[in-house]
Amino acid sequence: GAQAGQGFSLQQPQHKVSVALGETLTLNCTTSGIAGPGPVKWLKGWGSENTTIYEQSNPDPSSRVTRAVNGSDRDFTIHIRNFQPDDVGTYYCVKFIKGLSGHDEVFQRGHGTKVTVQEASLVPGIAAAAVVLCLILLLCLFIALCVYRKKHRSRVGSPRPARTGAMGRFSSVLLQCCAGTPGTQSSIPHLCSLLQQSSKEKNIHYANLQPLPLAPQRGRSPGRAPTEYASLRLPAK
Repeated sequence: GAQAGQGFSLQQPQHKVSVALGETLTLNCTTSGIAGPGPVKWLKGWGSENTTIYEQSNPDPSSRVTRAVNGSDRDFTIHIRNFQPDDVGTYYCVKFIKGLSGHDEVFQRGHGTKVTVQEASLVPGIAAAAVVLCLILLLCLFIALCVYRKKHRSRVGSPRPARTGAMGRFSSVLLQCCAGTPGTQSSIPHLCSLLQQSSKEKNIHYANLQPLPLAPQRGRSPGRAPTEYASLRLPAK
């Protein structure tokens, strides 16, 4: 048995593991080489107060502890489902062999894995909330910038009321007046002729306007009516 155990090695790589309540705890343990007959067990604690968590030769089907690879004689990794506060402690993977007295004796054990409860961390949650808030603010700023640029372009590109349009409409009204009212043509012959000629040439030239005769009013002495001078330049419509 001593010669057979010389090439035996047990590896328990985990030194410390943190698990959230209700999650599954995984404890890794593998062996290599050949040892004497005897089971591999998982113990919680060491010394007189240790508790057997898993036993290769006597597994409990109703237990929360199960093998990761059933039937393997090299991989003794176990899973502990629904982790609870009572499961906190240090776990050891131990290889036993039969002693001269017929009892299982410790042949080799791992360094132990300390298991603690994983506390809920607020920092990742705060960081995630800050990132989301920044993204929302950037999105709002982008939308506001787009709306501002759109309004600015609409103001720049919108046609402003031009004087030429108003003057064109005014000239068309004057042409209709000259064409439809004989009295008007006789009163302002120069203007009507110029408007009719400029509408054909699509240009409005200067015109000298003469005032219409004023009707006599009571209480005023007859005199010479005031005269005014006006020049119009009206673009054709």
